[in-house]
Amino acid sequence: MRPPRFNAATSFHADLKERIKNYFTEKNLRPTGNITLYFKAIIMVLAFIGVYIHLVFFTPFWPFAILESILLGGLTAGIGFNVMHDGAHGSFSRKGWVNELAAISINFLGANVFMWKTKHNVAHHSFTNVNEHDDDLNAGAFLRMGPSQKRYKIHRFQHRYFLFIYSILYFYWVFFTDYKKYVTNKVAATPIKKMEINDHISFWGFKVVHIFLFVALPIYLVGFMPWLIGFLIFGISTGIIMSVVFQLAHVLEETTFPIPDKISNKLEDDWAIHQLKTTANFATKNKVLSWFIGGLNFQIEHHLFPNISHVHYPAISQIIKETCREYGLPYIEHPKMRYAFASHVNHLRVLGRS
Repeated sequence: MRPPRFNAATSFHADLKERIKNYFTEKNLRPTGNITLYFKAIIMVLAFIGVYIHLVFFTPFWPFAILESILLGGLTAGIGFNVMHDGAHGSFSRKGWVNELAAISINFLGANVFMWKTKHNVAHHSFTNVNEHDDDLNAGAFLRMGPSQKRYKIHRFQHRYFLFIYSILYFYWVFFTDYKKYVTNKVAATPIKKMEINDHISFWGFKVVHIFLFVALPIYLVGFMPWLIGFLIFGISTGIIMSVVFQLAHVLEETTFPIPDKISNKLEDDWAIHQLKTTANFATKNKVLSWFIGGLNFQIEHHLFPNISHVHYPAISQIIKETCREYGLPYIEHPKMRYAFASHVNHLRVLGRS
């Protein structure tokens, strides 16, 4: 399937890029991460290691073990949001090797950064909310995310059971979809670039490391049933947190799901305006939430400038919002996370019934 094409870039995109460039020049700032990001990354990584060691080697009484399993899931998502995500986009640091080190953190957590870059950086960021091209919309027959996807009878209830589907995301991703992409050599309709020998070694080597750290070693130290219960709680927590954060940015009542023209294979807008219509912000005034999820509630800023670190999103959001206002373009934003969540649920309800 050929990737769709966008219309020619408008003056809006050129003007916006110039304004953002001027902001960093005037403030004498680099668009990459800074000391606050590095300090946060260190805190999250050390906290993850500490909780893992205490849970596996010094297993506490079961109520505390359950809480620590949930906390470990939250820290896994947090490292993904703050460290891996910026690193994979090349915005964590101005040094390439630091970005690679940050990005590879996802390999220790069970996934694979090579596959992620195609799925996220290429497919999702290029063709946001375009069915069969944005793999984030692909939940198989379990969920109908966009209006152009086939509707099944079970979808009538998807607004009730969607959290269950989100709860298995981590397991599905780590133990199935990474391998599927590896074998088929594509993500949705997007081909994966040729893997070099080092990429193959990294893929299988880290998968073995993950199995050892999260399956074999815990079973050996705490026993099968305690491990199974803890691992399920950990994985469910990770899956729900990651799924909800990503879905609240795109799969909403207010966002669009563009369909390429059947003859020209072109989308209606240019790339930048396409991003504005398919992306939404939420709870941007909530500093605690913004800190934990790596600024992914500033999703508009991230999609327009993926190579800028999330630590700069609050500042550049004002520039982007003002520019959108001047050009009469949408800037979709929910002031509270619960409003975005309600919009997501309503969207699933409507798609499930019509």
